[in-house]
Amino acid sequence: MARRPGKPHLTLRTQAGQGGAALAGQHQSAGYDLATADWNPVAGSADADLLPDLDTLTARSRDLARNNGLMGGAMQTMRDNIVGSVLKLSAIPDYRLLGWTREQAREWANNTEAHFRSWAATSECDAGRTLNLLGLTLQALGGAMLDGDALALPLWLPRSGSAWNTRLLLVDANRLCTPTSMMHRDDIRAGIEQDYYGAPVAYHMLERHPADALAGFGLGSAHTQRWARIPAFTAWGRRRVIHLHDKERTGQSRGKPIVSAVMREFHMAGKYANNELQASLANSLVAAFLESDLSPDAAAALFGDSPEGVREQWNTSVRQARSIRKLQGGAVIPLPVGARLSSFAPGRPNPAFEAFMLASLRHIAAGMNLPYELLLKDFSKSNYSSARAALLEAWRYFNGRRRWLSDYWLQAVYELWLEEAVNAGLVEAPDFYRKRYAYCRARFIFGGKGWVDPVKEVQAVVLRMAAGLSTLEKECAEQGEDFEEILDQQAIEKAMKEVRGLSTATPDATRRSGLARRDTEAAGDDTASAGPDDEADDGPSSDAASAAAYHDTIAMLGQEAVTS
Repeated sequence: MARRPGKPHLTLRTQAGQGGAALAGQHQSAGYDLATADWNPVAGSADADLLPDLDTLTARSRDLARNNGLMGGAMQTMRDNIVGSVLKLSAIPDYRLLGWTREQAREWANNTEAHFRSWAATSECDAGRTLNLLGLTLQALGGAMLDGDALALPLWLPRSGSAWNTRLLLVDANRLCTPTSMMHRDDIRAGIEQDYYGAPVAYHMLERHPADALAGFGLGSAHTQRWARIPAFTAWGRRRVIHLHDKERTGQSRGKPIVSAVMREFHMAGKYANNELQASLANSLVAAFLESDLSPDAAAALFGDSPEGVREQWNTSVRQARSIRKLQGGAVIPLPVGARLSSFAPGRPNPAFEAFMLASLRHIAAGMNLPYELLLKDFSKSNYSSARAALLEAWRYFNGRRRWLSDYWLQAVYELWLEEAVNAGLVEAPDFYRKRYAYCRARFIFGGKGWVDPVKEVQAVVLRMAAGLSTLEKECAEQGEDFEEILDQQAIEKAMKEVRGLSTATPDATRRSGLARRDTEAAGDDTASAGPDDEADDGPSSDAASAAAYHDTIAMLGQEAVTS
């Protein structure tokens, strides 16, 4: 019988002769002065710090997305830039490990991609028959951002008339929780049963969402308190649960909403903006005040001694003043007897409101890893250099999230589908289970990032490719295109031109479009819109650099530069 490995032990040793002074910390931030006297956080484990607050964080994150326009816009910005409107498989089997040639690997990849499209581009991949893989991926990404977790159950569901049996069922993160009868077990954390090393063994999920009964859906149903234990893998290693979450610390079982660090500021900024709007609206409804300084004796002399008479006469005067419904030129406005009109000078909108909100929103944008301009979708105060710098910083984050989404969601989905395709004989993969990595190696193409200035950035693409720093495959992938589809389409168009007797020579697009003149004008526009701090970047030196890049690009294209 194999002996279970013992637990690793950490031993704290101190050298002899070290006194108490040697153990004293030297970090001022660990002191207790007036600024930090009440700052005493607990150094807990990853799960101890997160799991007790996870339900509250998730509920508040969803509420922000529903009721805060800025938060809803930020989530859509994430979806648009991380995934976008394109999701394509680019299979790249490791031909060296498989003993293939490059041509064999390319032919295998093209065949696999075609079969994958027949599954991923239709609702066959969805157990609910409503979404394709792009829709499921956007939903999974949204769940991971808002809730901290996205869960999918790969199911084997044969259906009449369907070519595939593998389907994905997305599960709400609230359904993943520890059964009440197992709360005492240390190996189950927030519904995830783990082994000695922290690897998931099984997932405990409610059969229905716990809040369905509160909303009146299946009121009194026992399904809201009935759990199913789902093993993480089958006996032969097929994944049964895909759990997408961002693991920031070792030992962390669940993810947290992306807005957790700035959720409080987000909520308070939204309330402050709403209060300012309500105050401005209330103040806009008040035009002026009617004031009266009549003394009791003067009122009695005008209206009589009876208080009822005084009140009736005053009300009559007010009704006469209100009788004018439409102002015209030269109109005379009657006022109640003994009254004067006092103008109202509202204190709204608050003159410091915009500056305060900008400072708050910049802090929130930094906490969400987004440039301020992109969070608010406001580039009105940015020139080309500033906008490009902001977008470059954003794309470092988006590319990281794309890699995370590919590795922990799409790669798992692709492996599940490829296993079925191999077993069905549609894709040839000898010794698949032993060489799974070599066969399943792939890259995914997402939506293109677009261009801030197409002319300048196309010039940069041509320079990179001519210098051997990039490839057509990479440049097309950045714009959400498959380079082989581009080449195939170009070949089709060339053949169609030849059949029709049209010229197939590369058109001198730069001469017809006035590229040189447009490039010079664009550089001038950047200089004109730049602020004092940007003059060095967008001044004459930028014009010279742009002109030099233009001539280099034209030379690489084998064309004659346009000087007019």
